[in-house]
Amino acid sequence: MNAILALENGQIFEGISVGAAGETSGEVVFNTSLTGYQEVLTDPSYAGQIVTMTAPLIGNYGVTSEDVESRRPQVAGFVVREASAMASNWRADSTLREYLVANNLVAMADVDTRALTRTLRTVGAMRGVLATGRDLAPDDLVDKARAIPRMEGQDLVRDVTCAAPFDYEPGADQTLTDAGEFIHRPARRARHRLRVAAYDYGMKYNILRRFDVHGCDVRVFPATAPPGELLAMTPDGIFFSNGPGDPAMLDYAIAHARELTQANVPIFGICLGHQVLALALGARTFKLKFGHRGANHPVKHLATQQVEITSQNHGFAVDPETVPDEVEVTHVNLYDGTIEGLRHRTTPTFCVQYHPEASPGPHDADYLFREFLDAMEQRR
Repeated sequence: MNAILALENGQIFEGISVGAAGETSGEVVFNTSLTGYQEVLTDPSYAGQIVTMTAPLIGNYGVTSEDVESRRPQVAGFVVREASAMASNWRADSTLREYLVANNLVAMADVDTRALTRTLRTVGAMRGVLATGRDLAPDDLVDKARAIPRMEGQDLVRDVTCAAPFDYEPGADQTLTDAGEFIHRPARRARHRLRVAAYDYGMKYNILRRFDVHGCDVRVFPATAPPGELLAMTPDGIFFSNGPGDPAMLDYAIAHARELTQANVPIFGICLGHQVLALALGARTFKLKFGHRGANHPVKHLATQQVEITSQNHGFAVDPETVPDEVEVTHVNLYDGTIEGLRHRTTPTFCVQYHPEASPGPHDADYLFREFLDAMEQRR
């Protein structure tokens, strides 16, 4: 079946359908990861986005139920150069194409993804419509792309957050494999089990797994839960998760973060959680031209001058000109110099723009979980 991706600037990319039949729309972005396509598909931070993979062959190791990062695929659509029809992996439950069809996800292949990526780098992330069928009208699809809402101004967190608080139970986590070699062991665990209250803005499963292996019990709260509910469990620390959309639109989350930073409880945030904390502390955010998405982004830790290779997925960043004096920048992106980490100078609050839990990606930044453990144990 034919497939077309129509961008708001009028460009058309043709290919073949490799997923469900139909039509979808969203912000078109690209991801530079060589592997981890299933984790990308199921990352809630991609809600509202059509993701293009820059690696030329996707799907060669299939799909396994143990590698998902949420209950279902979260991307609006999926674009690849070549979708492997085979799954060469003893862990695979199905092929990529079978997974896409089973989850009603519109996807296309045989696309010049190099040309598409160059367009997105030059023009910036754009609205687009991905459609399959025989008699597609490209001009109509372009008009539809121009009519969909822009990512700026959208609160997508309410669509992906949990409905009610729950305690993470590792024993009931069907995504955990029994094979120990697939679990990255931390350098150290907490001396005693620590209690973490976590805001779910679109949290990836591997964040919960990493907290567990570091010795933490996590209770997850909806994004709109009032701070009093989190503090009522007398947590040793509070966590702000990743998620989709425009951080500046999350008035409720920013207000909650502002209140919690005054509670003298260690706070750790990543990705959207980093942006929410920055806004709560007085900074502002802005939209990046095409964002940072991939498992190979270099970040410098300013205190040690070490470079970490990181996993990233975000389209907004913190404006360095607006960071207040009581907050220091701890990490910077070596591609474009944008802020990748912040720490409050007097309260136990810190956050990073990237994903220390990886999945997919390297484990260079896993030490940040240890820093959170240290902060919690010092106040116990």
